[in-house]
Amino acid sequence: MKTIIQGGTIVNEGKAFVGSIVIEGERLLEVRGERCEVGEMTEPTEGNLSPLTSHLSPLRIIDATGCYVLPGVIDSHVHFREPGLTEKADIESESRAAAAGGVTTFFDMPNTNPQTTTLEALEQKFELASRKSHVNYSFFFGATNDNTALFPQLDIHRIPGIKLFMGSSTGNMLVDRDEALQRIFGETPLPLMAHCEDTAIINQNMLSFKERFGDDPPVWAHQLIRSEEACLASTLKAIELAVRYQARLHVAHVSTREELELLPQLESSLPLGGVGGRLITAEATVGHLLFSTVDYQRLGTRIKVNPAIKSAIDQEALRQGLTDGRISTIGTDHAPHLLSQKEGGCARAASGMPSIQFALPAMLSLVDEGVLTIERLVELMAHNPARIFEVRNRGFLRPGYQADITIVRPHAPWTVSQDMIESKCKWSPFEGQQFQWRVEKTLCNGHLVYENETLRHKNEDEKFGQAVTFR
Repeated sequence: MKTIIQGGTIVNEGKAFVGSIVIEGERLLEVRGERCEVGEMTEPTEGNLSPLTSHLSPLRIIDATGCYVLPGVIDSHVHFREPGLTEKADIESESRAAAAGGVTTFFDMPNTNPQTTTLEALEQKFELASRKSHVNYSFFFGATNDNTALFPQLDIHRIPGIKLFMGSSTGNMLVDRDEALQRIFGETPLPLMAHCEDTAIINQNMLSFKERFGDDPPVWAHQLIRSEEACLASTLKAIELAVRYQARLHVAHVSTREELELLPQLESSLPLGGVGGRLITAEATVGHLLFSTVDYQRLGTRIKVNPAIKSAIDQEALRQGLTDGRISTIGTDHAPHLLSQKEGGCARAASGMPSIQFALPAMLSLVDEGVLTIERLVELMAHNPARIFEVRNRGFLRPGYQADITIVRPHAPWTVSQDMIESKCKWSPFEGQQFQWRVEKTLCNGHLVYENETLRHKNEDEKFGQAVTFR
């Protein structure tokens, strides 16, 4: 099957231009067009099409007039809950939500049941995804206090990195002993993605608030319990260890202005693998960019996440970090729970929220607000995840690369409703919110997996996602 996407504004590698893309099978064959300013649309013409296409058969034409054609989003931070927590979510349901949101690749976190801290558990996840995933996939390996001996056995071509919880987390995955941290930073062959919150500070804050409010303090106190001080102390320690051991560090879900001040202002384009002096990079999440503490009154525990949603001042600093180079990627930290598990306050309600299906339209709303350009958005949500984790042949619209493509339409208002939610938990903090951008089509490895609010596959057993390769 040969496919031509024509008439849309292609956004790729810092440029926006009206042109056409030719796909042969799973890969991009050609990208053609002339550079133009974002928003400048032209009608498709024969000049947009490659002479190579004149003899292609069979041929599928996708008319993207009025739309933007982007590299498929790489979400490097999700919790799809399988195995062991599948009452909340599973790989099939959440990869379906990913496809509906223009996400063509996800990297799943290790705090499942069993935790992805052994080679056997890692293999189990790959086997599950090979049968269930609608989009491309890989899995972080989880660090513990005592599993660094397994690091040399990891296949660096199959996984993006190692996830390190330097703050309170699920089960026994907390790593806060200095000797264990030194082994992890000193012996990792892969990038470390670190959740940075100081557990001792959090525990002391929780104790103080329980003395004031009882066993389950109100949710507005969450950002005071999992405080800016807790985030700053842990992030500072992670950066110091990364510098000492020359380990590549990606700080997950930065949430405070103070943490950003620890990070260098980098150029928007990272070299492959984040090398060349770029030892330390950082992620901002959709939740921390879209919500602030004022939203606790409206949304309550629906926006209870770890690290906590912080103040409007922190939110504004994060938004500035998207363009000054302090933030290198936007992830979702997609973390579904049943609504019944979100009941209560700081101590009882589960932390985490689903967001993958609506992340791209939400971030495009920041483009409309002038927070960042659409070219920079593509850097943060496709190019840089591919660069930092050294993804092979994805994340860019380049000849020879896998045809992972998202087509979005501006000026197409719609409102999030429960009946359109693909995630298994069937709720979203964005319910009732109107977005101006709509995901029209998602192509994964050249297959049209989502079109006009419908997931497309030939039968229930066929999934178009592939295991991602690295380095």
